[in-house]
Amino acid sequence: MRNILIAAALASMILPVSAQTTRKLTANKSNEFGLIYTLPQTAIDVAVEAERTVRTRGEFYKYARKYLGIDPIMNDETVWTLKSVTINPRGTATTDNDTDDRYLVQFKNGTQPFLMLTEESIPLSINATEGPASPQKNTVPQPVKASPTPLDGPEARQAITEEMLQARSTAKRAELAAAKIYEIRQYRNDIVSGQADGMPSDGAAMKLALDNLSKQEAALTAMFIGTESKSTDVEMFTITPERPIAKGSAQEIIVARISATDGIVDPSDLSGAPIRMTLSAESLGELPVNEKGQPKAFPKGGLAYCIPGRALINIDYDGRKMAEDQLSIAQYGIVFGLDPGLFTDKKAPAYARFDPTTGAIVEMGTATSD
Repeated sequence: MRNILIAAALASMILPVSAQTTRKLTANKSNEFGLIYTLPQTAIDVAVEAERTVRTRGEFYKYARKYLGIDPIMNDETVWTLKSVTINPRGTATTDNDTDDRYLVQFKNGTQPFLMLTEESIPLSINATEGPASPQKNTVPQPVKASPTPLDGPEARQAITEEMLQARSTAKRAELAAAKIYEIRQYRNDIVSGQADGMPSDGAAMKLALDNLSKQEAALTAMFIGTESKSTDVEMFTITPERPIAKGSAQEIIVARISATDGIVDPSDLSGAPIRMTLSAESLGELPVNEKGQPKAFPKGGLAYCIPGRALINIDYDGRKMAEDQLSIAQYGIVFGLDPGLFTDKKAPAYARFDPTTGAIVEMGTATSD
């Protein structure tokens, strides 16, 4: 079924159409009217987003219940948790040394059909300058840096009084800090009620004063209860599914792991808990049949394409389902071909567009003359 490759000079066949994304191959005398291309394998890009929480106990944590009546952070700790998993399929070519997915379509002499290919020589269309519409992809989250804590701003320095700096014991500094918190609260209430000495001149000045007081109170309170800071990390992993044994069979893959101390780590790092992907073969591609119900033969010199199968994909972590999707997978399918004569008919040449993720036909019709 698979065509024999011709050792043609690819350089003479390639005409740049888009500087970075596509190439145009035209069948002509220089390549003996044969075009070589690659059918894709389906890869699955998995974006793993983990959240890092850093908790730091405050200087006066021992006095939080006494002066503020609240429970503080008792110990410094860093905790990593899996926040989200995002999956997107992508077509990819095999390596240069693996020619199993390379094909030749042979046209009759004197015709000039053309293929539009990706940079990896994966077909986008034949006899059509535009490929299929780009599929909508799931949005991949971006890493987020840790935001400042209340102790990182200038208001924290403003809140510390000269008496607190001069106090020789932690207990005394805590007492003074608690007194300052209650003083700030009282002054804020006086401003809101209009009874404060030296009231702000207008609404904007009042807002500015109240914001500053709130930040000073937050900084002093953080000295008792501690601080918590969150950030996120995002890592990308690529999974290439294997061909399933049969319909209904499943493949389980450890995509990555989440380490309590290091966050996202490789699947081989046993310090982390596994993120598991399960691919279940819901359907396998089948050859088309003729009127007698027998599989059709591959057309001589035909244009190969893929009839993909479908997989149900589940990603789980620590007993939680993080992602689920149904995807067409080239490796779950089978290769068939189109009669090359369809694309060289002088009166009504056909065109076709292909899914670069699977190699499947997404549209066929009659080409219009330019």
